[in-house]
Amino acid sequence: MTDDWKFQRRRARLVDTLRKKGIDDERVLAAIGRVPRQEFVDQAFHTRAYRDEALPIGMKQTISQPFTVAYQTMLLDPQPDERILEIGTGSGYQAAVISELGARVFSVERIRGLYEKTGVLLKKLGYRTVQCRFGDGRDGWASQAPFDGVIVTAGSPDVPPALLDQLREPAENVPGGRLIIPVGGPDEQQMQRITRSGPDSFDREQLEGFRFVPLLGRTSG
Repeated sequence: MTDDWKFQRRRARLVDTLRKKGIDDERVLAAIGRVPRQEFVDQAFHTRAYRDEALPIGMKQTISQPFTVAYQTMLLDPQPDERILEIGTGSGYQAAVISELGARVFSVERIRGLYEKTGVLLKKLGYRTVQCRFGDGRDGWASQAPFDGVIVTAGSPDVPPALLDQLREPAENVPGGRLIIPVGGPDEQQMQRITRSGPDSFDREQLEGFRFVPLLGRTSG
């Protein structure tokens, strides 16, 4: 793994940038400060790995802008030993950040090439609490449910019912599972945080606008 002092210094500057942009969860900032983002992009983009920008990772996909990763993670608020479902493994960077916070990550990727490549990378980097699966993310991962949290890293035209069904139900003095998902058309989506409040009830919050690659309801070779 290539993580010399130059990358460490750039990562520290990125954390400062995110703090100035309003990310105020120190746990999330510390996690981003530990993840070697350059390992999740092609070597040609290593010098840009710590700019606050999305970068291509091939197969018409991108690694999300660090601010977006930090913002979604802050909304999700993963706690140690929680079970988190990620829809859209992509480069693996978001899963790595959540893993750094002590949660177990179950990640679903619809593009086989990314699923295979990223699974190998996460193991190489030592992220043993991340488990990947090839499949349609709109179906979730029923055999591993229920989840304390679900995070969707692609824009969805709606909220897939399976993801709501797989959220943990609330218990006495313990809120139900929460879903972080960007919902909208192909040009812009609105971030939503949906918390399960009962067997068939959910509380919804409408948050900031973003633009993600689309969440497609099929698997790809």
